[in-house]
Amino acid sequence: MITDEQYRGLIESRARRPGAIAEAAQARKRRDHLDDGTGLLIVAADHSGRGVISAGGEPLAIGQRRNLLDRIITALEHPAVDGVMATADIVEELLWLGALEDKIVIGSMNRSGLVGSAWELDDRFNCYDTAGIVDSGLDGGKMLMRVDLEDPASNPTIAACGEAVSELARAQVMALVEPLPYSRHGGRLQLTTELEAMIRTISVASALGSTSAFTWLKLPAVDRMEEVMAATSLPTLLLGGDPGAHPESVYEQWRQALAIPHVRGLVAGRPILYPPDGDITAVVNLVAEMMGRQVV
Repeated sequence: MITDEQYRGLIESRARRPGAIAEAAQARKRRDHLDDGTGLLIVAADHSGRGVISAGGEPLAIGQRRNLLDRIITALEHPAVDGVMATADIVEELLWLGALEDKIVIGSMNRSGLVGSAWELDDRFNCYDTAGIVDSGLDGGKMLMRVDLEDPASNPTIAACGEAVSELARAQVMALVEPLPYSRHGGRLQLTTELEAMIRTISVASALGSTSAFTWLKLPAVDRMEEVMAATSLPTLLLGGDPGAHPESVYEQWRQALAIPHVRGLVAGRPILYPPDGDITAVVNLVAEMMGRQVV
């Protein structure tokens, strides 16, 4: 748990010593590999950057920063958790608190497609850029690429993702691409998990950039997952999403998908940080067991 003294120190440092964040980034102990063969378990914490502040049935849960940091740190303290994926504000606060030593850190790059907005698919890059990821000593950059074939706003996002993949590859840093097919129903965007749409969008993502050597994918666990994954040879991490009050079926989808060789692990946020019973360690243990990792 973050103490009152620590949190006051963070607030004071932000106001009076902004350079302390860069110092913490430079001093951070880094891993010398991404995947050692046992897969990756990454905590996702970039939801608030896109205006998503609800979790676990609580409309403002993610909007409580100290509580959010407490939950992330609790997860990171579990030996099976490899790291975090987040926007710069959260990464920097975790750095200042010393929570990212020997952890994988992936910077979230585009969060401007605010949930529920009229421009939601025009997801411009507004968070980390490649230079910021490299300068901060991060291990990768994550980008969201939602595709609706009837919405022209998808195209600039696809192009920007291609540029980011090339830039990250030139820096020899992981590009984690989250390609998701979407369509509008009653004016609202909804994820499409039909096989053809999934395979088409994965194929587009796999072809992005001047090289795919450093590209990983981030995909939902869906029905017919083996056929979905047959569309690519790229290493892939499952996304968590919000499983709701009855997550058992989601856990079973994860378990089945993790048996596919190039599914290398999981990037989960709300299922880990805001479980229905509040027991973060129990959820991490469950996922760790699926992956053959250490439980506590």
